[in-house]
Amino acid sequence: MTQPAILSTGSYAPPRRLTNEELATMVDTSDEWIHSHTGIRARHIAADHEAASDLGTIAASRALESAGIAPEEVDMVLVATSTPDYLSYPATACIIQDNLSCTRAAAMDITAACTGFVYGLETAACYIKAGRARYVLVIGTEVNSRILNWNDRNTCVLFGDAAGAVLVGPSPDGKSRVIDSVLRSLGNDALALLRPKGGSRHPLTFTPEEEKDFYVQMNGKKVYLFAVSAMGKIIEKLLRRNGLTIDDIAYIVPHQANVRIIQSCSQRLGIPMEKFYLNLEEYANTSAASIPLALDEMNRKRLLSRGDRILTVGFGAGLTYGGNLITW
Repeated sequence: MTQPAILSTGSYAPPRRLTNEELATMVDTSDEWIHSHTGIRARHIAADHEAASDLGTIAASRALESAGIAPEEVDMVLVATSTPDYLSYPATACIIQDNLSCTRAAAMDITAACTGFVYGLETAACYIKAGRARYVLVIGTEVNSRILNWNDRNTCVLFGDAAGAVLVGPSPDGKSRVIDSVLRSLGNDALALLRPKGGSRHPLTFTPEEEKDFYVQMNGKKVYLFAVSAMGKIIEKLLRRNGLTIDDIAYIVPHQANVRIIQSCSQRLGIPMEKFYLNLEEYANTSAASIPLALDEMNRKRLLSRGDRILTVGFGAGLTYGGNLITW
């Protein structure tokens, strides 16, 4: 059986940087309040002409270039996004596939919100193990700024725009590989984090009083409690069924939503905060892009050594959650 591994990484964050101080001129908030409650100092915002496919194309092209793999060698393009270029169809993955000239590749979107990259990585690993694909691009790309109510300080301070990508393919040494994954959902609380308008349940309408329903809405307390619990369950499950302890793990790469969620999980499980790689201070919550963005940053900083074990942990709307155990 072919062992799948992450062969390379890539990412892209738009140049436009929106700081907490600047945001405080737009909505009733402050740098002190945002940072103390979330750990966020800034977020990057896509230019008017940039959509999710544009960010994702740059991140994926960087991953391909780093691996030295030609676009026509890619068998599948998987794109995790909650902010696709178009509502329903065409898939953003198809646009990126064309942008990259991956002429042999299948392409599809994965809608699992902030857990999308975790789902995508396991999907890629399964295709490769089954012999159905050799090289798979897994991309997380989000333009969250387009679906935010910039008058709602409870949500607009939390999110940013970015893309991250990995190329998954045959392990070069049999040791570097995607070892295991856990994927879960809690659909009974699906409406705790949602965009009410635009689907077949509540189709698009254009009355002014319904405008707020086009944007993200969140039951913050419910999502917070879910996220802390979900993170703990995934970490414990992956460690237990692979016969590992936290000392065997070089880094935990969590979805970068809120530092308080990660701190609570750290305290609950007795895991030092130093084990968690964080970059949300600079990028805020980039949804499905947050984990691959962090992996690429870690890779470029040379924080990862061959043979390091890494845990990824995602949680988000759906409510979805999951994680991957990876040997670098």
